[in-house]
Amino acid sequence: MKRVLLIVGGGIAAYKVCELIRLLRRSGIGVRCVLTDGGAQFVTPMTLAALSEAPVHTSLWDLKDEAEMGHIQLSREADLVVVAPATADLLARMAAGIADDLATTLLLATDKPVLAAPAMNVRMWLHPATRRNVDQLRADGVTVMTPDEGAMACGEYGPGRLPEPAAIADAIIAALNPDRRLAGRHILITAGPTHEPIDPVRYIANRSSGRQGFEIAAACAAMGARVTLVSGPVTLPTPPGVERIDVETAQEMADAVAAALPADVAVMVAAVADWRVEAAAGQKLKKGTMAPGLSLVPNPDILATLGHSPARPRLLIGFAAETERVVEHASAKRVAKGADWIVANDVSGDVMGGEANAVHIVTADGVETWPRASKVAVARQLAERIADAL
Repeated sequence: MKRVLLIVGGGIAAYKVCELIRLLRRSGIGVRCVLTDGGAQFVTPMTLAALSEAPVHTSLWDLKDEAEMGHIQLSREADLVVVAPATADLLARMAAGIADDLATTLLLATDKPVLAAPAMNVRMWLHPATRRNVDQLRADGVTVMTPDEGAMACGEYGPGRLPEPAAIADAIIAALNPDRRLAGRHILITAGPTHEPIDPVRYIANRSSGRQGFEIAAACAAMGARVTLVSGPVTLPTPPGVERIDVETAQEMADAVAAALPADVAVMVAAVADWRVEAAAGQKLKKGTMAPGLSLVPNPDILATLGHSPARPRLLIGFAAETERVVEHASAKRVAKGADWIVANDVSGDVMGGEANAVHIVTADGVETWPRASKVAVARQLAERIADAL
């Protein structure tokens, strides 16, 4: 049985670890909990002990445990150490190597992989100190998940919510079962929207958050691939081990993709604007009695260009965001663009910017329909399918 040591930090999101423990236990993973003083303000040792069916540890000064150097034993017995919720304070102490309580002491003493699921106020997550601490932890080999975006208990809205328990469980399962079949492969991924300027303050865009593309990049990197991620304007942090190139317009994205070749695999997830303004205004357009007319011209078709290029990757995967006749439109797109696969999804609901996705994989051999799952799980499954195909 695989074993997880779960460190519960002090934040309102601590209540979600109860569901996380249930999911892990249902997957056959053993869980032992370390409850921080802050975490104990939101959940009790009794609750965690009942769900994990194991003693809960709370103090570095427990006479019985520490007589046997309990913090060393705990840190070494687990296959993976998970910190959830990982508060701004806990991340900072981890990054600094502080060891002033049981949680931080065993984090410094462990020789096992560490995964952190952050949760904090949006301003705290975006603060330069937190960004610096996250970068340091990732450089140290800690896997830091990307927090969700949404409404928070403090009343603000933005990135900083604890990832949903199912997404954390998926990340834990992936970490416990490392698959390096993509080692030595170069995978090129596009993600996010493009912004096509109308004037210096306005642009044409879409609702893509970039999250699914970033999760695919993270999943491929975790499997050993060299990943180049060409991203439109998004606020997501760069996944560990990924080379990121930021662009704004479709033309910039097309140029960056061409410069990143050759690649073994290209996964075109970005929601590239089909049209751009032929001549963007040099100054802000002023409001008048009549709306200004916009002359639109087509943007480069990045997927089709790759599909018919001498430098075509061995495996070319496109995405199709549809609102009707999803599989029919995706099948036609695969042929027209020269792609091997099209990953199609219905975006008429909350998929763009949401936490979950349900996709159809359209290939020359037919259609596979995957059940709705977290975007982390979809990304991992697609990365595994890519590895199977190479």
